[in-house]
Amino acid sequence: MDQSKRKRGRKPKKTVAETMDFQMAASGVPSPSALDEPQETPESASPKARGRGRPKKVTRRQNLTAVENGAVSPLRRSSQVVSINGENGESGLAVVSLDPSPRWDQVVRVVPSMDAVVKVFCVHTEPNFSLPWQRKRQYSSSSSGFIIEGRRVLTNAHSVEHFTQVKLKKRGSDTKYVATVLAIGTECDIAMLTVENDEFWDGVSPLQFGSLPALQDAVTVVGYPIGGDTISVTSGVVSRMEILSYVHGSTELLGFQIDAAINSGNSGGPAFNDKGKCVGIAFQSLKHEDVENIGYVIPTPVIMHFINDYEKSGEYTGFPMLGIEWQKMENPDLRKAMGMAADQKGVRIRRIEPTSPDFQFLKPSDVILSFDGVDIANDGTVPFRHGERIAFSYLVSQKYTEEKALIKVLRNSKVHEFEIKLASQKRFIPSHIKGKPPSYYIIAGFVFSAISVPYLRSEYGKDYEYDAPVKLLDKLLHTMAESPDEQLVVISQVLVADINIGYEDIVNTQVLAFNGNPVKNLKTLANMVESCKEQFLKFDLEYQQIVVLETKNAKAATPDILTTHCIPSAMSVDLAS
Repeated sequence: MDQSKRKRGRKPKKTVAETMDFQMAASGVPSPSALDEPQETPESASPKARGRGRPKKVTRRQNLTAVENGAVSPLRRSSQVVSINGENGESGLAVVSLDPSPRWDQVVRVVPSMDAVVKVFCVHTEPNFSLPWQRKRQYSSSSSGFIIEGRRVLTNAHSVEHFTQVKLKKRGSDTKYVATVLAIGTECDIAMLTVENDEFWDGVSPLQFGSLPALQDAVTVVGYPIGGDTISVTSGVVSRMEILSYVHGSTELLGFQIDAAINSGNSGGPAFNDKGKCVGIAFQSLKHEDVENIGYVIPTPVIMHFINDYEKSGEYTGFPMLGIEWQKMENPDLRKAMGMAADQKGVRIRRIEPTSPDFQFLKPSDVILSFDGVDIANDGTVPFRHGERIAFSYLVSQKYTEEKALIKVLRNSKVHEFEIKLASQKRFIPSHIKGKPPSYYIIAGFVFSAISVPYLRSEYGKDYEYDAPVKLLDKLLHTMAESPDEQLVVISQVLVADINIGYEDIVNTQVLAFNGNPVKNLKTLANMVESCKEQFLKFDLEYQQIVVLETKNAKAATPDILTTHCIPSAMSVDLAS
């Protein structure tokens, strides 16, 4: 509405920007501006109840008489506030209490399942990729979690990532209990905790899981988001069900969208259906100027996969992937060229990961017709529920690593069936280092490191996909690992010394070979340099750049450089073993 035409009376509401569901340091909570706005009661907003000018005076005697005669509503008898205004500007308040305050044991108890929701306090100590021999300054965060059967607690993986200490606090309690992290699922963004203290489990019933909700089903998200210290409840409906991009896991799994507010601190909190059963875990939200109240929830199939995986193997093994890149077959000429019949549908294989078990069975230009007996459409979808379809990767994610699947393909107009053992995908540039410290090797001031997504994010910020060098981004998006232990090794920086004069500007440049031998990974490079008996150390870098050092002088100068920069060792622990 145009400002000039706005009616007199209630002030327009202020808009509040949404935030992504990432944990914030527990160093202070901003005060919501909405709390500072004057609030109008229904009486004051009504034209009949509101007159122009000074409100009518009400004397104490008139008010007491009204109470005695029952004119005042019984709901308001317990505490009557009487305004006493004097002619000379003197004013005061007289409080008339008619009924005693209710006792706490008489207050109706809320949903019992909320007692299983806990607040998670974590102290994080992230690795320092610029100086990989040390860690960053520790910081604290808070999030949510909930108790399940087996004396276990579920929360988000990003809530306890790079944890130093994790504590849990129950609803209504003033005690924080030290927790033990049992498993962290990076792909599905779920972590499992436990507490050894028996007192923590007293009087709490674990949550029960419900079935996958349907569209428009009501959901209630419970947790401890920013804005206060007590439990918070927001409600909404399921608005979408599909394969989602998991921000923390850098993968795609089943998830559903809700219109309930999910803010920082809601991470790890349960989403309940109308029967009080848990149907998911709140884990991320969409932050954009054109959208509002779009949150995402990890559904029960993904949660149960994580729990069953842990119970089967005693650790988290991950979600299997086919390890292929595929193309839609919606174009009729393309289907005809691939020898497909009119009743055949599927997707064409573009490339196959050399490290994947599929590599020995499948070939490029094979058309995948079905997976475990479920036919795949030309757009890569399969039937999901009544009136719904979903990407066929959902079928793959329902399996466990080391399990087998039957894949039917069309090759040269002939149908073939293969039984393939599924495994987790090995990326050339890994998405996570899974809590391990970064690897490094130093010789003559040259710091060699292995590239990972956390490394790129540390070096180039959260917009690394735009700011990182094109060569690195091309390898991140398109290069496939030839072996499970292959790494992208770079010279991350050069610690300036007399021996490396002229090489100071080399930063994040890939090392291709050492003395003519290809560099497969960081450990191979360290072993080759340490055992080198030749006169020179020659490193072949990308863009035809080379670094040459005399072997004897390089090894002799390394200890002094380490001492100058307070570096405890020339290589990380994993390379020394």
